Amino acid sequence: MLNYKHLYYFRTVANSGGIARAAQQLNLTPQTISGQLSDLEKALGSALFSRKGRRLELTAAGKLALSHADEIFQIGGELEQALRAPRSSNDQEFRVGIADVVPKSIAYRLLAPALSIAEPVRLCCTEDKLESLFAELAIHKLDLVIADRAMPSDLGVKGYSHFLGESKIAFFGRPELAHYRCGFPASLHHAPLLMPGKGAAIRGPLERWLNKHQIAPRIVGEFDDTALMKAFGQGGAGIFPASVIIANEIIAQHGVEMIGHTAGLRVRYHAISIERKLTHPAVVAISQAAKQHIFTT
Repeated sequence: MLNYKHLYYFRTVANSGGIARAAQQLNLTPQTISGQLSDLEKALGSALFSRKGRRLELTAAGKLALSHADEIFQIGGELEQALRAPRSSNDQEFRVGIADVVPKSIAYRLLAPALSIAEPVRLCCTEDKLESLFAELAIHKLDLVIADRAMPSDLGVKGYSHFLGESKIAFFGRPELAHYRCGFPASLHHAPLLMPGKGAAIRGPLERWLNKHQIAPRIVGEFDDTALMKAFGQGGAGIFPASVIIANEIIAQHGVEMIGHTAGLRVRYHAISIERKLTHPAVVAISQAAKQHIFTT
């Protein structure tokens, strides 16, 4: 079993630049530090330092060990802080990661039911790329991830996708672009179009749908941030796609009109957790509300 005291001494040596400095910081003798490092290297089966003249340099194994040591002690510090922080008995953190391609208004609709459960929770939201969120979920730094796709089976991360619902895609534009309604969707041929970024799950289906209908729009811009895409649409830069379930919000907030929609193009939303069967009260509330109220026909 790994001796964390040895790992702490190793990390101190690596960060301080040598055994003598580490010994001063730890108030130990250099001989003690050297012995502890030797024991750690024997336990790991790899040399962690190589000597270059009078200096110690990390080996490849040492660099790998240091990165893991930093993460281990960071998590330990967070644990200590969490346990020492004063909080009421009903103050339970619910940590949610939201994929940056999920519209914020949809994320709000999905998460709002978690704030209405019998046992109060403190909602802590993080927005990031899906790959980063899956990594946080794997080490239990998140309770849930809201995404526009299921978790890939080949990712090597333990997690389960729970389908929440799906929505048709509509196209929106400023009133001066409303003439593209006539003959929709063929009218989108050569029309100015704002596209979701390649990281969005809808990007591939949208491109295939355009090809199927032999539509070649004029791509004005591509956006990872859907809010930024809508802002450009509000400014009249082009027509943009968005979920039908938030159509009224988009029309009211951005001063645009619906150009048209299609049942053949849909976006799906998933709740991804480390639970195979949903038991967390907040997650259960999110799942039930999505299926019974948000994504109803």
